[in-house]
Amino acid sequence: MSNSILVVGGGFSGLTAAIEAAELGYDVYIIEKTPFLGGRVAQLNKYFPKLCPPSCGLEIQFQRIRNNPRIKFFTQAELVSVSGNKGQYKAKVCIQPRHTVPHSVELGLLADTLEGEVPSEFEFGLTKRKALYRSMPFAFPGRYVLEPEALSTKDKIRIANAAGCLLDEAPRELELDVGAIVIATGWKPYDVTKLANLGAGAIKNCVTNMQLERLASPFGPTQGVVKRPFDGRAPRSVAFVQCAGSRDQNHLNFCSYICCMASLKQALYLSEQDPGMQITIFYIDLRTPGRYMNVLDKVKAAPNVRFIKGKVADITEDGATGNVTLTAEDAVRGEKLTLTYDMVVLATGMQPTLAGAHLPLPVSVDEDGFVVSGEEAGIFVAGCARMPLDVMRSAQSGTSAAMKAVQTVKGR
Repeated sequence: MSNSILVVGGGFSGLTAAIEAAELGYDVYIIEKTPFLGGRVAQLNKYFPKLCPPSCGLEIQFQRIRNNPRIKFFTQAELVSVSGNKGQYKAKVCIQPRHTVPHSVELGLLADTLEGEVPSEFEFGLTKRKALYRSMPFAFPGRYVLEPEALSTKDKIRIANAAGCLLDEAPRELELDVGAIVIATGWKPYDVTKLANLGAGAIKNCVTNMQLERLASPFGPTQGVVKRPFDGRAPRSVAFVQCAGSRDQNHLNFCSYICCMASLKQALYLSEQDPGMQITIFYIDLRTPGRYMNVLDKVKAAPNVRFIKGKVADITEDGATGNVTLTAEDAVRGEKLTLTYDMVVLATGMQPTLAGAHLPLPVSVDEDGFVVSGEEAGIFVAGCARMPLDVMRSAQSGTSAAMKAVQTVKGR
C-alpha cells in the first residue's frame, strides 16, 4: 500500500486536509487547476466568523505548506486518469506550463510594459489583466504566470528578450502513487447570465455578490471603494436580491447556505463606506444559524437598512443614468413594488465545481454535482464538493477528510 495522499483542489478545505495529513507524518500531493492556491477564499474581502481578510487565514496555511517537506503541490494541474484501487492508486496528472522560470523573479515592471490584456477571471470580469500576472499581492506561489496567447506582437518581442520568461515551455505529465484521495474541488458562482429577468450580464450596475467582494477588497479593481461599473460613481442606494437562482427548479434546487450571511456582511461593508447609503434586502427567508444571528441583529438595527420579504420578478436599467429599477412583491403587505436604486447586488448561489464536469474517479455525484459516494474506495470529500458550506465548516470538513484518508493509508 502507498502511504501518500492526493488532494484534488487547493482551496481552503483542500489546504486544510493536506496540512493536517502531512503534520501527522504522511506525504501529500496537492493538485490545483488554477495558477495559485487559496480558492474562493482568496477572492473575498472578508470572511466569517471573525470577518478577517483572506490573508489572515491563507498566509498561515501557505507558511505551513512552505515549512513542511511532506507537502508537494502542483498548480495549473489537472487529474487526467486514475487506475488501481484503495491503497494502491496511480494518478496521472497533466501540468500546464507557467512560462516563467521556477525561482522567484519580480516581473512586475515587465508586466506593466505589456500591451495585451484580457478580462480578469480573479476579478470576475470587472477589470482586465496583463498577459503576465499574479492574481493578488500575497499570491502563492509568488511566481508570475505568462499567457502567451494574450500577448500582442510587440509584447512577444519584449518577452523574447526578457529574462525570466519561457515561451517554449510545454505541458508535462507525471504519475503519482497514492493510497487515498481527497476531493476538494470547491464551488463556482452560478452562471448569472441564465437569470435574464434579473438583468444579469446585461445591466452594468447589476453585480453578483462575488463581484461586490472584489469591489470591496483593498486589492480589488477599485482599491476597496465600492463604485458603480456604469460610471465609477459611489452608489447612494443599493438593493440586495436574495436567492438569485437558488431554491428554483429552473436553476439551483438547493439553498446555498452562505448567501444570506454574505449579503448581511456586504451591507456592513457599504454602511462602513457610507453610513447614509440606503440599503434594501429583498429576501424569501433569512438563514443565519447559530452565532450569525448576531450579525443579523446588527444589520437589522442599522437605520439605513430595510428588509422586504418578497421575491424580485424583474430588473431593468435606465440607459441614460445607469439606475436600476426592481419590480418586486412585498409578501407581508401584499403589495407590488417598483423601486429604483443606484446599484443592485444579486446573491447568486454556489454551485459545485463538478457540476457539468467530469472527474476521472470512481465516485458518484447527485443531480446538482455534489459528490455523494467514494469512501468505500478510499476517496473522501471535503468542503463544497460535498455540500454548501462556509469557510469555517469547509475547514472542519477538510480535517475530517484528512483523518479518514490517514486511516485508509494506515490500512485500518
